[in-house]
Amino acid sequence: MGGRALSRPLRVRWLGRVPYHEALALQRALFRHGQGDHLLLLEHPPVYTLGVRAKVEHVLVPPGSVGAELVETDRGGDVTYHGPGQLVGYPVLNRPGKHGVTAGMADTVGYVHSIESLLIGALADLGLPGAGPLARFPGVWIDPDGPSPRKIAAIGVKLSRGRTMHGFALNVTDEPLAMFGHIVPCGIDGLAVTSLAAEGVEVSMHQVVDAVVARAAAAWGDELEIERQDVAWFHRPTDLSAFSRGEGAGEPVRLTGRLAAAGVTEGLAISTRKPEWLRAKAHMGTEYLSLRKTVRDLGLVTVCEDAGCPNIYECWSDGTATFMINGDRCTRACGFCLVDTDKPLALDGDEPRRVAEAIARMGLAHAVITAVARDDLADGGAGAFAATIRAIHAAVPGCAVEVLISDCKGDAASLDSIFAAHPEVLNHNLETVARLQRAVRPSAGYARSLGVLARAKAAGLITKSGIIVGMGESDDEVLGALADLAGIGTDIVTIGQYLRPTTTHLPVARWVEPAQFAAFKAAGEALGIGHVESSPMTRSSYHARQAAEGVTVTATDAAELGVSFV
Repeated sequence: MGGRALSRPLRVRWLGRVPYHEALALQRALFRHGQGDHLLLLEHPPVYTLGVRAKVEHVLVPPGSVGAELVETDRGGDVTYHGPGQLVGYPVLNRPGKHGVTAGMADTVGYVHSIESLLIGALADLGLPGAGPLARFPGVWIDPDGPSPRKIAAIGVKLSRGRTMHGFALNVTDEPLAMFGHIVPCGIDGLAVTSLAAEGVEVSMHQVVDAVVARAAAAWGDELEIERQDVAWFHRPTDLSAFSRGEGAGEPVRLTGRLAAAGVTEGLAISTRKPEWLRAKAHMGTEYLSLRKTVRDLGLVTVCEDAGCPNIYECWSDGTATFMINGDRCTRACGFCLVDTDKPLALDGDEPRRVAEAIARMGLAHAVITAVARDDLADGGAGAFAATIRAIHAAVPGCAVEVLISDCKGDAASLDSIFAAHPEVLNHNLETVARLQRAVRPSAGYARSLGVLARAKAAGLITKSGIIVGMGESDDEVLGALADLAGIGTDIVTIGQYLRPTTTHLPVARWVEPAQFAAFKAAGEALGIGHVESSPMTRSSYHARQAAEGVTVTATDAAELGVSFV
């Protein structure tokens, strides 16, 4: 796999700016499935959160009036604020109590002290010594024993069955400070809130993350070793927008710039000859021709054709196709994808019926439905997914429906409408490792995708995801992505070689050997993923029926994953 195996890794992920509900979904999945130790580091858009002992009257103004949302949580403590300029850390750790099973109050206090100690050490490393706890209140304070104690970091945790979630928030810049003026922070009246910048320490968020990570392993046990992956360090809204590929030969400036920012500066020329194992052979037999006729007769679109899938001849000859709904024009321009990015057209209300008819004609026992991203629609196209799932179930009872969905911009209601239609398999692709997300799919997000899968798993669905390799990632980064997918309970993962469609798409960084794909499969299944389909020619729906039949739904908590907004 490259590199040495870690006996007990602490998987650290810098995730960038993540909406609170998305981070909470990811946290809860990691907490629930109990797979290893994780430290999520991120910033939030402006949000006030209420702990289990919070008093609503400690929120002094309507949050919307200052551009923030208000969320109830299950952490300890009162009300606090999270927003840009503040480092938020969510350790999800195994912390068995004195009897090895349940952590009690004494263990919770000790755990809180370990976080305080971590932050105090990190602040000293950054040039701000003398921070410490304040006897009356939790958190980390500047001048705790002096005449004017000022809170620089809040701590609020949950510890249950020896597993932790929630964590800490450290003020880095002055930006968060004004927002604390609209609440009674942590229910503490009359004491100030401060930041590194306000105390005269000008450091970047990157430096603060590095200092916290350096202290993390020591804080939670000498046996922990750090396995860290970061998304690109961009926060401006323009850095999250889709890029335009432009016209003609040559790579667009924005794409190559994002690649360079992620550390990828070289790739194979598009003229480089593919290895023998990547050369698909055309087999246009009667089954292939019959399926193509059905698709044409009903005016349907398949991703097999639109995305130039190399397995089209094998799958169509086997009577399997992946139908693409919501039109054939995508509102995103991912760096690897061939699908058209012209302005999308209106939805076709009859499409669900025609897709179901095609599946009935073909006599499929397992149907795969995907769609272009439709960010132009309020629900991201979720309603059409739900309608198509229901139409197939009605027309072909017993047919298993697998859907490959976009992230619907993380909107909980849109995603829930798909889950409520009960597809037998819910697929959402991670696509690549954390470091390459901004270059490969700039309109999506690593944390958001993990959150989508986490919510689907909590809804009781078989979950599936896919990774494309050969775009500049390392083998160890692939292993880290597999660990993240395993950590949230993903049932099925596909891994395949990236093939560059045109000169205006991402270059191929390397050809991954078949033996390495076998190693990825073994590693993923050893991590607890039920089935890993891994080969150079694997794509999202390759051997989809066989993969789904090879896994069973694991038990999930009955508790809802959603959060309450007030």
